Amino acid sequence: MGFGRYAACAVLAAAVATAPLAAGAQDKKVRFNVQSSFASSLQILGPNAKHLVDTMKTISGGSIDARFFEPGAMVPPGQAFDAVASGSLDAAWATPGYWTGKDIAFAVYSTVPFGPDTGEYMAWMKFGGGEKMLQELYAKYGIHSLICHVIAPEASGWFRSEIKTLEDLKGLKMRFFGLGANVMQKLGVATQLLQAGEIFQALQLGTIDATEFSMPAMDLSLGFYQVAKYYYFPGWHQQSTFGDLIINKAKWDSFSATQKAQIQAACDSTTLRGIGLSEYAQGQAMQELKAKGVNFMTWNKEFLDAYRKAWQEVAKEQADKSPEFKKAWDSLNSFRQTYSLWRERGYLRD
Repeated sequence: MGFGRYAACAVLAAAVATAPLAAGAQDKKVRFNVQSSFASSLQILGPNAKHLVDTMKTISGGSIDARFFEPGAMVPPGQAFDAVASGSLDAAWATPGYWTGKDIAFAVYSTVPFGPDTGEYMAWMKFGGGEKMLQELYAKYGIHSLICHVIAPEASGWFRSEIKTLEDLKGLKMRFFGLGANVMQKLGVATQLLQAGEIFQALQLGTIDATEFSMPAMDLSLGFYQVAKYYYFPGWHQQSTFGDLIINKAKWDSFSATQKAQIQAACDSTTLRGIGLSEYAQGQAMQELKAKGVNFMTWNKEFLDAYRKAWQEVAKEQADKSPEFKKAWDSLNSFRQTYSLWRERGYLRD
C-alpha cells in the first residue's frame, strides 16, 4: 500500500472519528442516570461501569449527560429492574441473571452451567439471535437492553473446610448465582443470592458457610480469603458471564438515532474492555491469594460428573416450566451443535 492510500485512510478515519461528535452537537442534551449493581471499588466490574458512563459522555460530545451512581444510591439494587421498568430510574448496569424472579429465562442470557466460553457465547448472543431474544423478553416489561460487558471464567467458590466427598456438600448454606444454584440445591446445598456488598459479612457471621461470587481478582477485593481458605476451580457454573445495560423503554426512545448508536458503541467498548481486563488480572490476583494462605483446589471427575448430571435435570425442568427458557435454551443448544464443528477442530486441546 502506497503513502497515498495511508493518507486517504487517515483522512477517512478522522472523518469517522469526528462524525459522532459533530452529529452529537446537534442533539438535545439528555440527562441519563445509570445505577450500577457493582460498587466502583469492586475490581473489573466497578471500573467497567465507570468506563461505560464516561465513554457515553465523551463520544456523545456531552449530549448524553450520563451520570454514574453506586449500588443503592437511587434504589436498592434488587429493585433496579422494577425501577427501570417504571421509569423512576433511567438505567441500571447489571446482569440478566439477577432477574430470574421475573422469568428464569433471563439466566440463559447471563451464564449457563457447563456453558460456552466467551468467544462461543458472544457469537450466539450477537449473531445467533441471543441478544434479539433477550431484548424481546425485556420488552414485555417496558425495558430495552444492550449487552454491555462480559467476563472470563469464574472460580467455583470459597469454603471454610475442604470438600472431600459429595456428602460434605449436604446441608451447607451457600451464596450462589444463577442456574448453578439450582444444581447445588439438587446436591443438598441451601443456596441464597446475596448482592456483592452483603457477602463478606454473611460469611464472617456464619449466616452462610460458603460462597461463590466471581473470579480471583474480584474475590480478592471482597476479602473472602480472610474467612475461607479453600478456593475451588473450575467455575463449571460460569465459564463466561454477560452483563447488560437495561434502559427504560420510553427513555431509550427519547434518544436520537445518533445517541442510540453512541450508547451502543460505549457498550461495545466496555464489553471488549471486560474481556481483556478479566483475563489480564487473574494471574497476579492468584499469586496474592496464595501468599495469603489460600488453598487452590480442583474439583475431581466425580464432582464434575455430579454437577453435570444435576444440571441436565435442572435444564429439562426449567424448559418444561418456562416457554421463554425453552426458546432460549433450544436456540443456544442448536447453535452450539453447529459451532462444535469449528470448536473441536479449530482450537488446540491439551
